[in-house]
Amino acid sequence: MSKHKTWTAKAADLQNSDWFVVDATDQVLGRLASGVAKVLRGKHKPTFTPHLNSGDHVIVINAARVKVTGTKGTTKEYTRYTGYPGGLRRRSLNTAQTIDPTFPITNAVRGMLQHNTLGADMLTRLRVYAGPDHGHTAQKPRPLTFDSKGEIKIG
Repeated sequence: MSKHKTWTAKAADLQNSDWFVVDATDQVLGRLASGVAKVLRGKHKPTFTPHLNSGDHVIVINAARVKVTGTKGTTKEYTRYTGYPGGLRRRSLNTAQTIDPTFPITNAVRGMLQHNTLGADMLTRLRVYAGPDHGHTAQKPRPLTFDSKGEIKIG
């Protein structure tokens, strides 16, 4: 039996979360969402613990200017069911983006987080804005970028 044990963080070990701002202009939707999900989950920190919310707050600006590759604008569909007969509702990505420019990013990040109360708690730390303005300057968010390999660059 080994005497070395894997260290896991406790709730008391976690520090205050940081604030980051990401500019979504001309970024690919899926690559942006996976990077944001990593930061919300806390996987960029050495104190990452799967069962705790150790992530940071992320502000995404210019969500209306996010891009998709190929023909996903017209072929990608968001479906939901109302619960009534014939109640299947379909909406293309372009239509969804004209109605609510923040929906595609929020939906993509939600799909990449855990599907339980911990994932819902992580999602509350995400703020998405269609334009360049946000009301979180008092938190002093630092810029966050992602390179072509998906690596996180802070600062």
